[in-house]
Amino acid sequence: MHEDQAHGATPVDGGDRDRWEWRRRIRANPRSAQIYRMAVAIFGLIVVLIGIILLPFPGPGWVIIFIGLGIWASEFEWAQNLLKWVRGTVEAWWDWLEKKGLWAKAIAALLTFALVLAIFWAMFAVSGVPGWLPDFAKDFLVKVPGLG
Repeated sequence: MHEDQAHGATPVDGGDRDRWEWRRRIRANPRSAQIYRMAVAIFGLIVVLIGIILLPFPGPGWVIIFIGLGIWASEFEWAQNLLKWVRGTVEAWWDWLEKKGLWAKAIAALLTFALVLAIFWAMFAVSGVPGWLPDFAKDFLVKVPGLG
């Protein structure tokens, strides 16, 4: 088995070999390899947690979570397997949605929109309507049941 495969990384060939030499040097020493794996685990965890925190907000929460998962997958086989499963599931979902036509895409979009609205409603119900919003938005939101 290739050394990188033993540590969960994909093998490299040819000109890419020099690009990964620093990882081989780190892994040659068991102590530095352990420190490196802990650093990857902690950094990946921080990125995933940032993504989770950003989930209720519009923006790239899921993308950030997948970046963190990719960081973990660079060193841990369980994360590689999880990432493969997620990719396969998303591809299967898109394939299914493509076959169903416009009505399924519209329903999926409406459900996604409703979920985002529900998340915002719950967030504002717990923390209150943000003061930094424009006056017309604050005036509208305080009239929404549960937010006033």
